[in-house]
Amino acid sequence: MPKSARQKLKLLYLLKLLEEESSEEYPITTNRAIEYLEANGISAERKSIYDDMERLREFGYDILRVSTRLGGGYYLGEREFELAELKLLVDAVQSSRFITQRKSRELISKLERKAGKYAAGKLQREVYVIDRVKSENETIYYSVDAIHRGIQENRQISFQYMDWNLKKKMEARKGPARVVSPWALVWQNENYYLIAYDADTETMKHYRVDKMGKTQVLEKERLGEEAFAKKNPAFYSRQVFGMFGGNTETVTISFTNDLIGVVIDRFGKEVIIRDAGEGVFQARVDVAISSQFFGWLAGIGKNAKIVKPEAIKDQYRRYLTEILSNMNTE
Repeated sequence: MPKSARQKLKLLYLLKLLEEESSEEYPITTNRAIEYLEANGISAERKSIYDDMERLREFGYDILRVSTRLGGGYYLGEREFELAELKLLVDAVQSSRFITQRKSRELISKLERKAGKYAAGKLQREVYVIDRVKSENETIYYSVDAIHRGIQENRQISFQYMDWNLKKKMEARKGPARVVSPWALVWQNENYYLIAYDADTETMKHYRVDKMGKTQVLEKERLGEEAFAKKNPAFYSRQVFGMFGGNTETVTISFTNDLIGVVIDRFGKEVIIRDAGEGVFQARVDVAISSQFFGWLAGIGKNAKIVKPEAIKDQYRRYLTEILSNMNTE
């Protein structure tokens, strides 16, 4: 690019310099600005730097000047993100199970650039989350994009469902690709789920997005609008154990009073409870009956028991009996 043409980029390069290197403690001196511009093929004089900063202020950037015994300089006051906000975003990225380690590093690196050269060091000390299991499915970002396009364009999608094998690799399940009508994405239990209508079974189903591969948007129009309207995304969020599969049932469970915090943490403040006397209360909850639900209940032990329906009590007894039977088998 001719040198004269590069002059048109002068304000953009100055803004880039301010975003990447400036802070109140480390303002950009006029000499540094001239040096930076010249390194990028743009000539500048001291007076022009002052005028350029004024133009950026007029456009709306919060550019401040600070004077020090060494001469002072310019820095970007209000940024798009405050450091505290970036720390929250970094922690969310690093903590998220469905974002792979490689993608986490890429995203955090981009966030660090938003903080500026000197604040980035403070950000780096916030990124460590101990023993966090991360997804290894790098295609999840393409799956999410395809799902959103399917929803926005009112079209069906196809995908291959993936499973872990004994070599610790993800592999596609045998059989043809699944074809469903996507209706919503739900974040629950540290995982991303697709809520979709399955025309073959005429039911709403959910799928772990990090286990979806080769996701494509089809030309077919979506189905299942009425089925989805009956069970909106809030329903799935309240289900708690619903993402593990199983038929949804309304179950009454008795807990000792000291477990009220456990119940609210699990089911939310909207859970229906009543004082049953003698140091216990009953909670009425909608759950998908599954081994995960029974396992959670068994983990609480003798201080929690199913009151009704009787059929679910019988299923829970069989679940516990099978575990004991398996323990006695050599």
